[in-house]
Amino acid sequence: MSKTHYAILGITPWASEIDIRRAYRDLSKLYHPDTTQLSKDVAVENFQQINAAYAILSNAERRSQYDRLIQFSRFQYTSSNISDNVIDNATKSRSQVPKNLQTLDNDGLPSERPLSGGELFALLLISATLVACLVLVVLVAWLRGDPLFPQAIAP
Repeated sequence: MSKTHYAILGITPWASEIDIRRAYRDLSKLYHPDTTQLSKDVAVENFQQINAAYAILSNAERRSQYDRLIQFSRFQYTSSNISDNVIDNATKSRSQVPKNLQTLDNDGLPSERPLSGGELFALLLISATLVACLVLVVLVAWLRGDPLFPQAIAP
């Protein structure tokens, strides 16, 4: 039997819309051909499967039709094969994570990472602007003839 769309996204059939969107976003980052270290053929194939699964599961009408097709009922669930496949595929996909992606801690938040070049450049611009403003204030005060220090501090 081929994998279900739920197994492709690594979620259970009871997943909410938010869980579906989160799984799609994470897997699309993982398998996008431009950002992964996997071979291009494998990345494109996985990315297409993820997009097809998300297209069906993100729409409520298509999802209900798909659930009827795979004979899934949210009220009575008799087959445990799908949930076993979901768990197996989820652990397999996590073990194949390329090295260029951040790992997640148990709390679901990204772990600490070094600042990127753009972030460092932004910090440099902010600090240079602050220093330039302070120099400008002192220069304007000096040109106007204002005392640089208050009378209480002046020697």
